[in-house]
Amino acid sequence: MTEQRWNYLTDMDGVLVQEEHLVPGADEFLGELRANGTKFLVLTNNSIYTPRDLRARLLRTGLDVPESAIWTSALATAKFLDSQRPNGSAFVIGEAGLTTALHEAGYVLTDREPDYVVLGETRTYSFTAITKAIRMIEDGARFIATNPDATGPSREGILPATGSIAALIERATGRQPYYVGKPNPLMMRSALRALGAHSEHTLMIGDRMDTDVHSGIEAGLQTILVLTGISTAETAERYPYRPTLVLDSIADLVGRTSDPFQVA
Repeated sequence: MTEQRWNYLTDMDGVLVQEEHLVPGADEFLGELRANGTKFLVLTNNSIYTPRDLRARLLRTGLDVPESAIWTSALATAKFLDSQRPNGSAFVIGEAGLTTALHEAGYVLTDREPDYVVLGETRTYSFTAITKAIRMIEDGARFIATNPDATGPSREGILPATGSIAALIERATGRQPYYVGKPNPLMMRSALRALGAHSEHTLMIGDRMDTDVHSGIEAGLQTILVLTGISTAETAERYPYRPTLVLDSIADLVGRTSDPFQVA
């Protein structure tokens, strides 16, 4: 049988890094992909940061990932809106990762009769901005959210995230947002297009069954769950779908990236 050459999509937090620390073996894994000329993208649902910001963050942990190999829910959202309504306008609740992506897609950011209200991640959710968003949606603006994650981590404990604020706006307006990020397979498909790869020859590595594995399966990818993040071997069994492979860590793929499914 002809050897299968795989392309890789991999989640960032819980797979390559834990908080601000390198997951042991992640540097060797990425080094092997580069040495073999393997196409890969690092994915994140976090829309706060630009690829340049995330590259700097990863460098501090010891991972050298070029900006071109980082794909965020903000970039996926900007690509989606550009395909739906080129050169449109948006009222944005979010930070530089999202506003930069929308600007680069040709969008005008405004609080006057925008085509879209776009909700992303921020550490400073404003009641005034949320109220504006609610009124704009009631006046006809379409409601988009970068990702459905209800909470995010911090050193002090969990923080409300995009999904929680989206729920507040949805309750006030009766309008559901369209979520672009994982588990929407649109995130995977936009990443595949950015990578120039086909789903048949690509696999997704993640630490969450409900986002990474879910969206990977729906996009037609082979999936690998690693147990260095959110999901455990026990909680993974509760889902009605299964990853192609479960590994303790990304380190288990070192030396086997050309044929990952011979690991077990």
